[in-house]
Amino acid sequence: MDKLFILLLLPVVSSVVLLFVKNIKGAKWFALVASFIVLALTLPFLFSFNPTAEVQFEQSWQWISSLNINFHIGVDGISLPLVLLTNALTPLIILSTFGKNYSRHLYSLILLMQMGLLLVFVALDAFTFYVGWELALIPIYFICALWGDGDRIRINLKFFIYTFFGSIFMLVAIIFLAQQTPENSFEWASFTALNLSSPVQGWLFWAFFLAFAIKIPIFPFHTWQPATYTHAPTPGTMLLAGIMLKMGTFALIRWLIPIVPAGVTAYGHLALLLSVIGLVYASIIAFKQHNAKKVIAYSSIAHVGLISAGIFSWNQAGIQGAIFQMISHGLSVVGLFFIIDIIQRRTGSIELADLGGLASAMPKLAIAFLVLVMAAVGLPLTSSFVGEFLLLKGVYTENVWFAVFAGLTIIFSAVYMLRLFQKCMLGSVNPKWAHVEDIKGFETVVLIVVVFFVVYLGILPGGILNISEASVANLLEQVSF
Repeated sequence: MDKLFILLLLPVVSSVVLLFVKNIKGAKWFALVASFIVLALTLPFLFSFNPTAEVQFEQSWQWISSLNINFHIGVDGISLPLVLLTNALTPLIILSTFGKNYSRHLYSLILLMQMGLLLVFVALDAFTFYVGWELALIPIYFICALWGDGDRIRINLKFFIYTFFGSIFMLVAIIFLAQQTPENSFEWASFTALNLSSPVQGWLFWAFFLAFAIKIPIFPFHTWQPATYTHAPTPGTMLLAGIMLKMGTFALIRWLIPIVPAGVTAYGHLALLLSVIGLVYASIIAFKQHNAKKVIAYSSIAHVGLISAGIFSWNQAGIQGAIFQMISHGLSVVGLFFIIDIIQRRTGSIELADLGGLASAMPKLAIAFLVLVMAAVGLPLTSSFVGEFLLLKGVYTENVWFAVFAGLTIIFSAVYMLRLFQKCMLGSVNPKWAHVEDIKGFETVVLIVVVFFVVYLGILPGGILNISEASVANLLEQVSF
């Protein structure tokens, strides 16, 4: 049995086993150990990966012979960073829950979702990709619906309908493409080899783009996101913002643009424009928010808007910047949502009007918060600076004016993120919070790991960039407009 298949299988097996672990503490530790084992099994892929354009660790089995569907998986320089991100963040997300008494079912759903996410990133067959795409949706729906707060049922139903609606169009496009191949194949290589007419590629572009734009989300398909992020439990929000939205940005690179380049030629500038509009719009809305979680939710829309703009610029800097920024954003947004969760557990509120002066009682939290705020702003020596620099360079190469407006995200993010930090940590101390406890134990471990890698990748970004460079260059050579 190949190592890549084991990487997919272990989270599923662990998810099933967790259903029989009755003790809450035992379930937490079992889930944490299982996720660390998956992370440990990921490291050999990193160390033995040859940074060329070739797909490596490839496996293919006949799955549904009557439909010519194969279970075809493998990794290259584009997918490996996201496999690493998924398997590195999962144990951190599980560890972040140790302060609450979640049931074993939450951990079972997290590990099941991990498998779906991994399948999306390693799939080289469109049917396999679609299965992973839908498989990742089901656990997160139940996580948010069962452990969320407020009007969570209505909010999560909207989220489910939005994403499932987009997926239907993608499924129709996948079936159509398979029928156009000589062997009725669902293989990625078969799809990219098709020579379809421009009108056909046009409607296929929108069929795929809708599914991916909703998941990311890109303006104006973002309306499900702020409420879902705000009312989801913290581990659900971390999974959504830290990993799940990267399914959409990754799919733009892997599936949309290589399969329908003529469609991208016709409509790519519109998609780029929507991305830029989204980042400006979300930044302006973030200024007005009085809820800490909503500030970060709208911040996330702005940051992924820049990522998708870099992808549609379709050049080396833009694509590599997008891959790098997916990693950077995943790290920083998980850390920020965890900090907000800690503040809520200590004070009972995340309304900015109720907070202030927490730095005096929680200096260690304030330091971690400040580093992650600086990362969100794109300060040099943080990982976001590298990603945003490459993204803006890529967008500038495509269109100067788009780059001017996209660059506003740096200015805007400085305003709303520094305002968030000031409202929470600085100013006069609310007497009710004067003696709150600083971070300790597992909280310190999670934030130290996140802050370390945010700074490490800001100082030494070459590891991620070297992994992706050859694969991106090869893809750009194959798909040019």
